[in-house]
Amino acid sequence: MFRYQILIEYVGSSFIGWQVQKKGKTIQGLIQKKISKLLDEKIIVTGSGRTDAGVHAIEQSAHFDCRNKIKNLKKFLYSINYFLNKNEVAILKIKKQSLNFHARFSAKERVYKYIIYNQSTKPIIQNNRGWFIIKKLDFESMKMAAKKLIGTHDFSSFRASGCNSKSPIKLMKLVKIKKLKSKIELEFRSQSFLKQQVRSMVGCLKFIGEKKWSIKKFVNVIKSKDRKLCAPPAPAEGLYLVKVKY
Repeated sequence: MFRYQILIEYVGSSFIGWQVQKKGKTIQGLIQKKISKLLDEKIIVTGSGRTDAGVHAIEQSAHFDCRNKIKNLKKFLYSINYFLNKNEVAILKIKKQSLNFHARFSAKERVYKYIIYNQSTKPIIQNNRGWFIIKKLDFESMKMAAKKLIGTHDFSSFRASGCNSKSPIKLMKLVKIKKLKSKIELEFRSQSFLKQQVRSMVGCLKFIGEKKWSIKKFVNVIKSKDRKLCAPPAPAEGLYLVKVKY
């Protein structure tokens, strides 16, 4: 048996998420189907984690096992992308790994970013690639509040129902916010995240930017561990899985 790691880029707009489901188009399902056909055997693709419907990936990581060694990796990439690219999915890289490697459990850090377009007119080229917000946000307040997320916390306030994580306690290694003209980009780094955690945190930071909440209120929401006190989650189209580090 041979194990291969693949790095995947995709636009999540037309998918109901990463994970295979009974009904609907998924990224995992599409890739499994195309690789199975190409290698002429049933292939199961295991991702580093699930992304929700509408979420994008700049570099999702996954692995699969197959009976026969893939002799020409360059040719494999060319062939598989011929079928995937029309669905706005691409395998950027394939690498042979040991059977000890696991796309999900071997990961040491996951990097997500969230993009907000804070402007008066809806972006056309970047439509469905970020959260369009007309009301001017207080960037400095958002920046100060984001620092409160760094460190080890119980993130239950940002945990969606149906989350499979064993513990809500996570170490947030980095939260960084930068702004270029009307584009606000938020970066989050942790070994793992709870279901809808990033989108929920962004939703709260937006409330601070709109001056609906104070930073003190935000801290109290974190400490409450009560999901009901959380702001509505940010929409999926602004979220990107940037990289998985091993």
